[in-house]
Amino acid sequence: MHGLSQQTFRQSMAIDQKATSRREQGWTPEIGAERGFDGGKKVTGRKRHIAVDTLGLLLLVIVHAASIQDQDGAKLVLEGIRHRYCRLKVMFGDGAIALAVKGNQPTLHQGISDFFDEHLNDEFKRVKARHYETHEKAHGREDSRWYVICPVPDELPDLQRWPMLKAIGITFHHSRRDGKDCHDVRYYIVSKYLSGKQFAAAVRQHWSIENALHWQLDVTFHEDQSRIRLGHADTNFSILRRTALSMLKNERTAKVGVKNKRLAAGWDTDYLEKVLVG
Repeated sequence: MHGLSQQTFRQSMAIDQKATSRREQGWTPEIGAERGFDGGKKVTGRKRHIAVDTLGLLLLVIVHAASIQDQDGAKLVLEGIRHRYCRLKVMFGDGAIALAVKGNQPTLHQGISDFFDEHLNDEFKRVKARHYETHEKAHGREDSRWYVICPVPDELPDLQRWPMLKAIGITFHHSRRDGKDCHDVRYYIVSKYLSGKQFAAAVRQHWSIENALHWQLDVTFHEDQSRIRLGHADTNFSILRRTALSMLKNERTAKVGVKNKRLAAGWDTDYLEKVLVG
């Protein structure tokens, strides 16, 4: 959310989606209802669309079959948000703007990697490219990030499966802390040929959603390890986890992390009441 005014920051929300069930967790497609196949992500099950505010607090979650396209799921979220949160004026869409390409898309990932490997050697002199970079120092840590975005090449493998794809991008991240250097390279597909600065903002927003919500759910609540799958139980517990996360984050008197707040609520009924009713 870097570069936003205070007013825009307060009026903004972010939408993201994630699968809620996995074949390797042991469930079968016949159990329960409202499941489908997402051909892009190779997932059979359910998907959830999540809306969070700029603090990472849950606004709305909708769970539906994985076969429903992201843009259609996002419309359901927007309809619910429109009636509940009139203050929200700006929406950042994770998959609709910039989507990280990971190992679960090997053909696309390799094609993008090969493209950038070829054109990095001559600093993109043979293709259109837009650049942006940031350098930050805080808390004894130095971070430098470089962003490059190019129009999608006609010869990109697997292109027919991504009809809305307009650009591809690469990011380089160099971090130094306590004398130790870390390097990271990531690739993205983008629905619009953005400026370098806009691409950087889209990438940072993508990871702010991951860090603010998904990481907390997976690590603090162990969501990825959950084996709850009978009927609609996985959907119900998905909503409960998000509700609990929002309540714990909203409770500001305890100067500890979410995990310790959960423990405190379990040990102390007075603190539990504070979390539940404020």
